[in-house]
Amino acid sequence: MLFPALENVVRLFASLPGIGQRSALRIAFHLIRSETEKASDIADAITRLKVEVRFCSRCSSLADQDLCATCRDPRRDRTVLCVVEEPGDVFAIEKTGEFGGLYHVLMGSISPLDGIGPGDLRIKELLVRVQEEQEIKEILLATNPTLEGDATAEYIAGLLKDANLHITRISHGIPTGASIEYAEKTTLARSIKLRHDFKAQ
Repeated sequence: MLFPALENVVRLFASLPGIGQRSALRIAFHLIRSETEKASDIADAITRLKVEVRFCSRCSSLADQDLCATCRDPRRDRTVLCVVEEPGDVFAIEKTGEFGGLYHVLMGSISPLDGIGPGDLRIKELLVRVQEEQEIKEILLATNPTLEGDATAEYIAGLLKDANLHITRISHGIPTGASIEYAEKTTLARSIKLRHDFKAQ
């Protein structure tokens, strides 16, 4: 490209998930055509996002304080802990209105092909929570219905098989290979409601 500033913006946008080179170029052209204030507003919003939103120190969901609103809420059922892959999964499950317990976000799933092993996820923190939070009676494994999500669920269930816990898995009303974050609300609610006992193989 002849314009280093444009090339730099396209490179940065293209590094975001779900945005390829062509989409990044379209966004850059849109910003060039837009009023200067719009570009400034977008830059300010991104900066505020990084400053004001963080990960909950307990569950790793999104928070604006040390603990997220869910962890702080005394009305939540502290006997059930729902294990998900990403913070976006928490928002998807909350929208169903079907789950009233607490969450634990793994920050990914086991994927050897991508070089992601159990040590790269928040599995150790999960084990600590199970040990320290004596109220927990059920672990609901709500990892995605993918090879990686299933492998992660199997691994965690294996680690917890000797604990005095009820291990459950969301029902597979969600299509195999789909992502919980983008699942249709009614289907996801049904998957939680019809969760089943889960035993590691």
